[in-house]
Amino acid sequence: MRPTLDALAYPDGTFAMVAMDQRESLRTMLADHGRPDGPDAITAFKDAVGRHLGPLASGFLIDQGYDVPPGPGWILAADALTQERGGPVTDTHLDETVDPQTARDAGAVALKLLVIWKRDGQEDRRLKLAADFVERCATAGLLSVLEPVAQPAPGEDDFELDAAIVEAAELLGPVRPDLYKAQVPSRGVGDPDAIITTCEHLTNTLDSPWVVLSNGVARDAFPRAVELACRGGASGTLAGRALWTPALDADDPEPVLAATCRDRLALIADIVHEHARPWTDVTS
Repeated sequence: MRPTLDALAYPDGTFAMVAMDQRESLRTMLADHGRPDGPDAITAFKDAVGRHLGPLASGFLIDQGYDVPPGPGWILAADALTQERGGPVTDTHLDETVDPQTARDAGAVALKLLVIWKRDGQEDRRLKLAADFVERCATAGLLSVLEPVAQPAPGEDDFELDAAIVEAAELLGPVRPDLYKAQVPSRGVGDPDAIITTCEHLTNTLDSPWVVLSNGVARDAFPRAVELACRGGASGTLAGRALWTPALDADDPEPVLAATCRDRLALIADIVHEHARPWTDVTS
């Protein structure tokens, strides 16, 4: 049988999931902190994050080829990224080496697809990409987690992040992913009422439960951002950098992951338990 979102949620229907599917971005972060950034170093860091944060999370997102921590529901990244070293992801497509049935047989309950959303004439292609992904997951008996990230197109001088976040939801929401992953409006800074209002717009636009990501939000601002998003109707978060980047500053990341980073995740979990809308409350 196809799982429900209970496989990724806490018993109360809220989400505090850990994202550890960063690839070139993680390599860059390790190098920027003066740490080894080869394959062994990346594997060791991902393994450490999984061991320390996985058991406390409601779900865990990782890319292909790495061990999955025991406990939370496992989400496998199914996106191939267009990204130059040191730069942002500029486009994505489905990673054809990720076989959904094989992933399910190995224990995955969901696949995740990042879609870069920009007004560059490629909107129809990205819409089809999202629809094909959702259908592929459903056929394999897996949940679909769709992550649109709005970016300005080349030469787009009038780009407004909040308007683009809402536009992406309006256009991509109808493909009906099981879970929608959105940017935090205004990157979590500024007028809290305005942020909540934009989140309410997302809630009213989407037929799916939705959660926020942490990329683009200052690390120490993320707890407030999660609370505001949840007060606007989000069901929690699927976050990476806001949770585990403190460990990059230490010579030995293990003690920081075991203390500071676990405490961060525990704080986020408390916030979603108090403020998030359980996914079971979403009418679909």
